[in-house]
Formats: sequence, C-alpha cells, structure tokens
Amino acid sequence: MKLSGNTILITGGSAGIGLAFAERFIKAGNTVIVCGRRESVLQDAKEKFPNLVTRVSDVGVESDRTALFDWVTTNYPDVNVLVNNAGIQQRFHVLKANAKDNWSYYNNEIMVNLEAPVHLSMMFAPFFARKEDAAIVNVTSGLAFTPLAIAPVYSATKAALHSFTMSLRHQLANTSVEVIEVAPPAVNTDLGGSGLHTVGEPLDAFADGIFQGFAEGKEEIGYGSSVDRLRMSRDEIDVYVHKMYQAMKSTIE
Repeated sequence: MKLSGNTILITGGSAGIGLAFAERFIKAGNTVIVCGRRESVLQDAKEKFPNLVTRVSDVGVESDRTALFDWVTTNYPDVNVLVNNAGIQQRFHVLKANAKDNWSYYNNEIMVNLEAPVHLSMMFAPFFARKEDAAIVNVTSGLAFTPLAIAPVYSATKAALHSFTMSLRHQLANTSVEVIEVAPPAVNTDLGGSGLHTVGEPLDAFADGIFQGFAEGKEEIGYGSSVDRLRMSRDEIDVYVHKMYQAMKSTIE
C-alpha cells in the first residue's frame, strides 16, 4: 500500500484509532475523509486538522452507507483507499441481557462492526478495481482470534470480519486492490466507554506501529499482545480465553 498521494475514506474517523490514522495519513500527503455519527465530534477533529474532510454518516444504517458511497465517489472520485474502522464494543452477560425487549441495542453492534464493513467493501471493491492503486483496510481486533468472553458479540463480529477479509483478499488478488487487516490489541481509547482501556497500548505508539506495517507491505498487521495471538494454536487460545474471562468476569456479573 502506498502511503502518499491517496484519497482515503476512514469510517469512525473522528476520534480514537480512526483519527490517529487520519493524522498520519494527512502528514504523509494524502487527502483524508472521515465520517462519524456526531457532527460536534467531527467538528472537533476538523479544528485539530483543518485539511480533514468530514461527513456525518451512521454506517450502522444501510441508507447512510449507500449515501456515503455516492457522496464520496461523486465529490472525491479519486478515492482509492477505504479504512473500515468504525466499531462499538458492548460488555454484558447473556443471562442479564434481556435480548427479547432490547435486541436493537445488541444488533447495532453487529450492524456497525460487521454489516457496515462488509457492505462498504462490496460497494467500493468494483470502484477501486478500475484504479491503478487501491486498498481496503479492515480494522478487526486481537479479539477476532482470542475472544473476550465479556464482549461476546464484539468478539464474534471481529472474527467474522477477519474471515471476510481473508476471502476478500483472495477474490481481489488479481486486481489492483490490496486487502489489509489491522488487528489491534487493547488500545487506550474510549471504545466501549470512557476508562475501559486505560491500561491498553498508548494510541500514538500503536498508530506508529501500524503505519510501519503499512510501509513494510504487510497484509495482516498486529501490534503488542495481538501479534502472538494472531498465530496461537487452538489449545493456547482456550487457555488464554479462560484466563481473561476469569480475570474480568466480575465486571459483568
């Protein structure tokens, strides 16, 4: 993936990992478009980085996704990189979830974390395939490989996105479109709520590490603890998942 001269769309790019990526792409000489649900947060991001292009869009809604695709490809036809970064994390115990009366709350996690990147990838792939250089970057998680039992839907959506990304890479292998997976560990952002990831990797160090992976041409990029988890055996995964659940289960019980 070339690191300059691109026009890049980043979903969930107004804060956290998405904004850290946007900052680095701008500094490298790219046009960067970010979308998010909250206009006020997008405005804050633009005040930090005046060259940032912002668009209000809820990628959890199908009509918003198609409108976003139409708007970007019409107004920025040189767009050649999609970073599917938007995500939400909900921690809960299934015996306390009340999914019968509150399914929309849990389903939103599936819509944002899985349906949105799959849909956007499928819309942009044919558009990108006509270009000389293009890339689709899917941000999954170390939890795609070693699920966090207190965040069961989040872990499942990231595992599914990992699988989709592998299939997409094979299908686009003979085109100009690179397919890259970024699998973060816990990073110090507000994912899931303020204060839940304060012991995670420092955001700037993480983003720098991922960009090093981009520069090296890696197709699957981990960082910190997620590097080893991407290649764990099944037995190692079982031990790791059990250990993490025992350490954290009190937070949802």
